[in-house]
Amino acid sequence: MTEIVTVDIGGTHARFAIAAIAGDGTITLSEPETLHTCDHASFQTAWEDYRERMGGSLPTAVAMAVAGPVDSEVIRFTNNPWIIRPQLIASKLGCERYTIVNDFEAVAHAVAKAPKEQFLHLCGPDRLLPTSGTISVLGPGTGLGVAQFWRDGKGSYRVQATEGGHIDFAPVDSIDDAILARLRKSHTRVSTERVVSGPAIVEIYHTLAAMEGRAVVDLDDRTIWQLGMSGEDSLASAAVDRFCLSLGSVAGDIALAQGAGGVVIAGGLGYRIRDTLLQSGFAGRFCAKGRFAGLMAGLPVKLIVHPQPGLFGAAAAFAREHLA
Repeated sequence: MTEIVTVDIGGTHARFAIAAIAGDGTITLSEPETLHTCDHASFQTAWEDYRERMGGSLPTAVAMAVAGPVDSEVIRFTNNPWIIRPQLIASKLGCERYTIVNDFEAVAHAVAKAPKEQFLHLCGPDRLLPTSGTISVLGPGTGLGVAQFWRDGKGSYRVQATEGGHIDFAPVDSIDDAILARLRKSHTRVSTERVVSGPAIVEIYHTLAAMEGRAVVDLDDRTIWQLGMSGEDSLASAAVDRFCLSLGSVAGDIALAQGAGGVVIAGGLGYRIRDTLLQSGFAGRFCAKGRFAGLMAGLPVKLIVHPQPGLFGAAAAFAREHLA
């Protein structure tokens, strides 16, 4: 049994847990601790806070999932002022071994390692994800994360992080055209995550309001999601439905581009809207790929329901790097 600290760092929160990795590769997590990044001057002070909460000592190995590129000498965050210098991790944190991966790369590791009970079937044939070939993983959150992993059919896999959330948004109908036209007023190039992400619900909502000639007050994305999911506001509900359609289209496009044999939706937002996805037009849009509609209908599409895929996946990445 190997114990490590596993960390999932985003713009708002840094989540910590102790991961126990068994000899057969099974990973179990302790109860996570969630710290607000704004409450700490640096990652090191957050680490020291967590260490005190754990009685003053921690394992001497760490796995980190980071919201941003990790292939530079100085890792910077988009939405918080922290920086991480990988070459100083050993001396600053007292660690003998470490692994750093992109946050959605960690999610792909989680999908590759999670047991079948951690998946909810969304559409396509109700069967397990394939044991060989490529599986696409995408998840809406603050942006749109996209990754993929390839299974060799013998129990091993390899993850590929991507920036697929930044491909061009492709309208399918007149409402999509209106959303694109609105976004072009602010962005010369409209990427997919401008439409398929948590904050994007605001632009969708205002587009629908303008189409109906409604005057609406400015609402933040959290409020629109709440009103739409609860059914309290019909326009917000229509925006949520439109979001699900767009997510289906994008998931299908990613699967085609990556040659996937299965697709997994991940991320906290995906989990929160899981019931709505099942009742929406997500599946229809996923399959609506012209001559390839039959191919798309044959792909199993799942949603991972693991409560901490970032922490779990970072630990899985560490195991592949140091314990395989």
